[in-house]
Amino acid sequence: MSEIQSNENGSDAGKRSPLKWAIGAVMLVGVAAVLYVIVAASFKSSGPANLNEFKKASLAKLDVPTTPRAAPGTTFFDETGKAVTLADFKGQVVVMNLWATWCAPCKKEMPTLAKLQGAYATQPLKVLPISVDRDSDLNLVQAEMAANSPLKVYRDPSYKLSFDLEPRAEGYPTTVIYDRQGRERARLPGDADWSSPEARGLVEKLLAER
Repeated sequence: MSEIQSNENGSDAGKRSPLKWAIGAVMLVGVAAVLYVIVAASFKSSGPANLNEFKKASLAKLDVPTTPRAAPGTTFFDETGKAVTLADFKGQVVVMNLWATWCAPCKKEMPTLAKLQGAYATQPLKVLPISVDRDSDLNLVQAEMAANSPLKVYRDPSYKLSFDLEPRAEGYPTTVIYDRQGRERARLPGDADWSSPEARGLVEKLLAER
């Protein structure tokens, strides 16, 4: 009797064994598929976002380089006279605006740059209005910034930064936009409405990048 039971148990085990192998195989395939997706995603390089979609309306003259450009290491000065470079702002989206108090289009667009900075006050966005005015006109620069809070005074009276850009600035105003890695992603010669939907869309696209 015990021999018959043993044979029956062996037969049942033999029937269950292929089923167990099949279930195990399916689970292994599933795990392998999940791991593949995770690994593939980690190595996937999407590259920098295309900003040409914002080349319209007030940003119609926007220049979007095919390959991001390196930022110059040129020194300029903050409101206390401390020497700084663009590298000091790495980790933030930087909207660098080269301007002068004697430049009417520069003064026209300045309030829109102030609005842009104010709209993203809690996010890693830095608007850098860099004046090329002479030292003797510092009071005029300070007055312009005071009228356009929360913008701060930055200066390059030597014009060096304008010439160290590649290609160099064509005139004033010139606005150059850098991503969080410190790379030039767009540039606009002349004035624009930096509080416009297309300007905010461009900034938000760069803020979303990691």
